[in-house]
Amino acid sequence: MKITLRQIEIFSAIAHSENVTRAAEHLSISQSAASNALLELERQFDCPLFDRIGKSLRLNSTGRGLLAQAEELLARAADIEGFLAGGTLGPLAVGATLTIGNYLATLIVAQYLHLHPTSKIQLHVANTHSIVEQLLRFELDIGLIEGEASEADLLLEHWLDDEMVVICSPKHPLANGENASISMLSQQNWIVREQGSGTRALFDRVIGSQLGRLNIRLELEHTEAIKRTVESGLGLACLSRLSLREAFRRGSLVEVPTPQFDLKRRFYFARHRNRYISPATQQFLDLCHELSHGASSTEDLKLPYFA
Repeated sequence: MKITLRQIEIFSAIAHSENVTRAAEHLSISQSAASNALLELERQFDCPLFDRIGKSLRLNSTGRGLLAQAEELLARAADIEGFLAGGTLGPLAVGATLTIGNYLATLIVAQYLHLHPTSKIQLHVANTHSIVEQLLRFELDIGLIEGEASEADLLLEHWLDDEMVVICSPKHPLANGENASISMLSQQNWIVREQGSGTRALFDRVIGSQLGRLNIRLELEHTEAIKRTVESGLGLACLSRLSLREAFRRGSLVEVPTPQFDLKRRFYFARHRNRYISPATQQFLDLCHELSHGASSTEDLKLPYFA
């Protein structure tokens, strides 16, 4: 063969970092070694893989086509190493949107490490937009997302149904258990998630579009921060029922009935259509299904309480 696995590994690292120096640091090799490996790979086939823009290297069309195959090859090589080392699963990179990451994925990761203590797993928790971007860049093996993704290169598999609910402080005037009208809701202050999150996208599409006038008092990136702000009486919010189990049990937050809104949504497994499903990925997916066994929605899940 004209190419080596090391060349492919260096190509992949440069593709992700878009910089030879950062790729070399990631692989703990010299900059010259990384640069020479890439130049030799391109020279062997007289085929440039990057567009050089200053000190940055951006994948060209050939490089983008190679990256998917390179990632699959590296994943399979990691599986072979694990097998030869005694059955250890290869490394696994999981992405999860905030609601799933904070309330479900951490439980699954803990169980995964309990079953495979010598395996390496990374959990990246971010909003839907960020997880989708990482999947498209082949930085994640699997994503657990709560928002719709229409990118052609992604494959989505339905996992669980979920529902968002409007909440307020127990001392708020709308905490009386009665249905809240559009006019009532349009007069309230709102604490919302940031743009790019699946929670915010559903809120804007279903509630924001009907209220017309929307008083956004705060925009926060974390569900727990929103819950604490609403508990203080600063305004209303709309969050997943999954994230509110303990708050409802304690009575620190109250649901505001809004039957006029359809706030149902779905949780999905998402992966790049060209990404190899490694044994580690399959093991993780099996644990996800085990956690949700017998449940069609997050409301049916049997989970510990969350503070």
